[in-house]
Amino acid sequence: MPRLHLVRHGRAAAGWGDHGDPGLDDVGRAQAAAAAEVLAALGPLPLVCSPLRRTRETAAPIAARLGVEPRIEPAVGELPSPTDDLAERAAWLPGALAGTWADLDHRVAAWRSRLVDELLGLPGDAVIVTHFVAINAVVGWAIGEERICTFAPTNASITVLDTDGRSLTVVRLGAEADTTVG
Repeated sequence: MPRLHLVRHGRAAAGWGDHGDPGLDDVGRAQAAAAAEVLAALGPLPLVCSPLRRTRETAAPIAARLGVEPRIEPAVGELPSPTDDLAERAAWLPGALAGTWADLDHRVAAWRSRLVDELLGLPGDAVIVTHFVAINAVVGWAIGEERICTFAPTNASITVLDTDGRSLTVVRLGAEADTTVG
């Protein structure tokens, strides 16, 4: 049964409403390095990464420690917002996070389906570097929870799930802390 290690990206240098694609700040780089140390014990595993800069920068030390090249995969990317305007999407996010999956539009439902399908289709153990809402989407799907936020994975935390190709089972939630999303 494949085991999936979902890593939330390290702390970004800017919030969701401040920059369209920020990299990591110094704390985020240290968090990514610490996650790489934990994951190194797993040996070489496929590494799948969201295309956004903060996830690619989080994946870099993991890739180096695992001795692999990350596969950039849009399906494990960020929650789509209804607008590209940074101020508008920052205003939209808290309400979205407080709701359920049914409260959001068809684009979000399609995004969640692609995300889950991507993970179900992985043929073996893997590390996936992704985002707060993506991890919540997968955990919620696995446990049948309709709330968007089921827990608050901290930056660079590692959530572990098993899959048989048809279902996902939560093995261990990543570390939680007061976290800033947005």
